[in-house]
Amino acid sequence: MVTDMTTATAPPHDEIARLARGEHHDPHAILGAHPAPGGTVVRAFHPDASGAELVAPNGGRAPMEPLGDGMWAGLVHDLAPGQFSYRLRFTFPDGNSWEHEDPYRFGPSLGEVDLHLIGEGTHERLYDVLGAHPRTHQGVAGVSFAVWAPNARSVRIVGDFDRWDGRLMPMRSMGASGVWELFVPEIGPGELYKYEILGKDGTLRLKADPLAFAMQVRPETASKVWDTTAFSWTDDDWMRERAARDPYRSPMAAYEVHLGSWMRNEDGSWLGYRQAAEKLVEHCRRFGFTHVELLPVAEHPFDGSWGYQVTGYFAPTARFGSPDDFAAMVDTLHNAGIGVLVDWVPAHFPMDDFALRRFDGTPLYEHADPQRGEHPDWGTLIFDFGRAEVRNFLVSNAMFWLDRYHIDGLRVDAVASMLYLDYSRKAGEWTPNVHGGRENLEAITFLREMNERVYGRFPGVVTIAEESTAFPGITRPTYLGGIGFGFKWDMGWMHDTLAYFKEDPVHRRFHHDKLTFRALYQGTEQFVLPLSHDEVVHGKGSLLRKMPGDDWQRFANLRALMVDMWGQPGKKLLFMGAEMAPWTEWAHEGSLPWELLDQPMHGGMARFMEDLGRVYADTPALWAADHDPNGFAWIDASDVEASVYAWIRRAGDDLAVVVLNLTPIPRHDYRLGLPRAGRWVEAINSDSEHYGGSNLGNLGGIEAHEESWHGQPASGTLSLPPLSGLILRPAAD
Repeated sequence: MVTDMTTATAPPHDEIARLARGEHHDPHAILGAHPAPGGTVVRAFHPDASGAELVAPNGGRAPMEPLGDGMWAGLVHDLAPGQFSYRLRFTFPDGNSWEHEDPYRFGPSLGEVDLHLIGEGTHERLYDVLGAHPRTHQGVAGVSFAVWAPNARSVRIVGDFDRWDGRLMPMRSMGASGVWELFVPEIGPGELYKYEILGKDGTLRLKADPLAFAMQVRPETASKVWDTTAFSWTDDDWMRERAARDPYRSPMAAYEVHLGSWMRNEDGSWLGYRQAAEKLVEHCRRFGFTHVELLPVAEHPFDGSWGYQVTGYFAPTARFGSPDDFAAMVDTLHNAGIGVLVDWVPAHFPMDDFALRRFDGTPLYEHADPQRGEHPDWGTLIFDFGRAEVRNFLVSNAMFWLDRYHIDGLRVDAVASMLYLDYSRKAGEWTPNVHGGRENLEAITFLREMNERVYGRFPGVVTIAEESTAFPGITRPTYLGGIGFGFKWDMGWMHDTLAYFKEDPVHRRFHHDKLTFRALYQGTEQFVLPLSHDEVVHGKGSLLRKMPGDDWQRFANLRALMVDMWGQPGKKLLFMGAEMAPWTEWAHEGSLPWELLDQPMHGGMARFMEDLGRVYADTPALWAADHDPNGFAWIDASDVEASVYAWIRRAGDDLAVVVLNLTPIPRHDYRLGLPRAGRWVEAINSDSEHYGGSNLGNLGGIEAHEESWHGQPASGTLSLPPLSGLILRPAAD
């Protein structure tokens, strides 16, 4: 089987030397099966082996000859490459051996169309071709690896399957695409791996896979082979209904959750994804939350970043289980009628050496100019949005979460930092764009592309921008010149409202406009009203601590704030814990203080939030016309001295009236204009004794007569409890 012809067909010595040094860009040109006079020569490489053999499918063996520098070769007579299969068997001086299929007898696992789309940066399903994919290739089960590293001198795969020896499995360059590829037979899901990259700068780096679908639990950083297509979904009904649903005319009350600190086991350990799912279903149903919004679940090394410094963009964090466990959590929530939103972080990434930073020895994912590539506040790197392949990486990542994990929407973090070149930079620390302006034109192009592709492919999903400036057109469609988001967080409402409620009621008449100003701009975008995690950390105090007065007044103020929030036009987002009003601000190191529910005032707050959630769900006027100019009208926005506010919410024939009295003074016989004569009843009264209030109100309702007041066709008199919010509905409703 093997003859001296192997030496005659040996590659040039400098080629063998390049392979031995780990610098060869095309190892398949040397290794594997190649035509030779009289048959096929098979070459293999292992510098530590003392012997090598070819092993036939029938178990027959034939020795291979050493060619030097760790190269071995054997000649198979009368057969061309591809007409036979074989295995390699290396033996070592210590008597051990290693037998395996030869990775270098397999053709590429990427096609020309994939490589073309990758090269031009338009492959929206990048996750189908890059990364590690268990598959059967040329009749053999294994894993195909592919990674984009266009400036690398060589790339090798290391893992348990090659004893983490970077010399043994060099990948082949796929030319101008910048992709490196190798099919490794006889391995599958669960294998740990990394890429060993010899960079353009001559430095050897050990890198996690940018498209790893699973990773180790920190502080370990290896990537893990996983098949994200294998999970058996049972949420067909949800997905079908979602595609037909109009999110703008549907209720949305999102419960923002940090999985590591929402709830823990008795021993302080984390809940797994599956455990959390069952408890979240029960909790959301109790309080009427329509969606769970998760702080970033993509893999991240530092707990204290809360997930906002991502090192594994395609991997659900292993802290709480496997990718299948994460899929099961989404599936469980969907089957309970609860949507799932996730925080997505395309604005920046951390400087950890094992991740994206200088991935191939050059600023590849990050912008090379520090004025554009480094974030001065967060100590992170900023993506090069002007590079087509980087935009492709991020767009396909957005698609991945919606596709593989059935996520219902992406809340996009730190959009303002992407839109402006001078974000957090002083004069001289930034360079204007080609038009002399401060807008980051490349980032704007990326955001528009992302939104267009998401909305074009996934009917019923939403994208939500966390954007704190007055940048125009955030939620305007791209074909009208906008950025194309579905919703935008109303940071102005959040800031003004919290500033108002912090004021002692005696001073509130001087700040009346903080609660009325929003009406001037609420129609300019499609808003979500957020009371998020950012407002209850870093010394800002809990929502309850922000409220003025004694303990009773604090709770009363907080309940009134929630009526204001739920009564305003716009979707809702509330950070976990607010439903029971903790005294302490949020800390990610432990669980929320659930024992507070046993205390009267905190339990009362929870009962109030339950009822408010029920009223919201049952009242289309509070959500079906959030973005319709006819869905909101002031009754009275000018009662400055009494600090009373009243407005109408309307959706078709469905009506609700919201009234706030934000002083501790009860107001009896308060005449209020109403849009309809007849009996009106309290759907919610935040002052009920059931919630810990003084129990002043309008038991049995009020009668509105056709007597014009406040510009309305009818009016009635009612009692306004102290520091309260009322939601009134016509009795027939």
